[in-house]
Order: sequence, then structure tokens, then C-alpha cells
Amino acid sequence: MPTMSALEGAFCRSAPWRLAAGRVVSWATQGVSFTGDVLEIGGGSGATADRLARANPSLRLTTTDYDPVMVGVARKRLAKYPHAAARQADVTQLPFDDETFDFVVSFLMLHHVVDWEKAIAEVARVLRPGGIFTGYDLTASRAASWVHLTDRSPHRLIERGAFEPVLGQVRLDANGLRYTFGGRVMRFTARKRALST
Repeated sequence: MPTMSALEGAFCRSAPWRLAAGRVVSWATQGVSFTGDVLEIGGGSGATADRLARANPSLRLTTTDYDPVMVGVARKRLAKYPHAAARQADVTQLPFDDETFDFVVSFLMLHHVVDWEKAIAEVARVLRPGGIFTGYDLTASRAASWVHLTDRSPHRLIERGAFEPVLGQVRLDANGLRYTFGGRVMRFTARKRALST
């Protein structure tokens, strides 16, 4: 996984993103109530983790990012929360044991993972049975492609209809998939099935 482009890094650390983070979390997660152990993948500067930690002081929250600069920013931001931590991690090879988390959240980052299917398999691996994967991301559109070509960031936008089968292959049942903004953005909630006995 690559580090963020200069443009993405600047946006992720910007005041407008910090202000929007609270609304983004509640909009993207579609009313999910968080408890227990929560993992955020691709958390960048920790703005959304800050909102989650502030709103849910009983959580044990870990936010990750591949970019060590972003992880440093997130650590500083989350230092005031004893129940939150930031770690450097590649989402396609998460450094956590199987079935460690009750929730995994992803806010606008999967399209930066060229092998996003492998990232989803890792999410499923670290989720406990009954655990929830929720968040939002861009779908393939001309506008999104142009933005990412302009800032030269690696990306692979998710085609509409491609996400659900990948979830199903790793025992994640999509129970809240919505396309918004003319189909350019998808919000998702999926629950991990228990193994059949």
C-alpha cells in the first residue's frame, strides 16, 4: 500500500475535514451503535477516530493507517483518550489476531487499496462472528477517476455491484448497502456470519 499523496495528506489534516468528521461518522454508519473493540482502517490523521472516541468513551478503539506520518498525527490527536490508540498497518495484512474486533469501520479509504478485495478478507478475518463492518467509499465514476489521476494517488475505484459478492465470499452479509450522490458514493453495513456447525 502506498502512502498518501501530498494533496490527500493536506486534506486529511485540514480544518474542514476535522469539522466534517462528526457528521461523516454518523451519516456513514447509518445508526450503528458501537460497543466493545473497534478497528478503524485507513484512519488517516485520526479525525474520525477522535469523533468515535469522544462519542463512545467505553470503546476500545484502534485506528490504523499505512502512512507513518498520518499515524503520528493520529497518535497526537488521540493521546487524550485512554481507550484509543493509533497504529501503522497495511490493511491487506493486518497485524491483529483472528476475531479480535466487534466492529471495523472504513471511511473513504478502500478505493486507495488497489487490492481492496484482500483488504475486505482481512476485515472479515479480524471481525468476531456477529461483528459489523461499516462505512462509506467512492464508487467508480468519471469525476472520482479524474480527481485521483490529478493528484496521482494510487487507487482502484469500486464498480457498482462489485462490493456485495466480495463481502459474501468472506462471510459478510450486506444488510445496509446504499448508493447515494447519483451512485457515486456507497454506504455499507455488513455483519459477519458464524461458521455453520
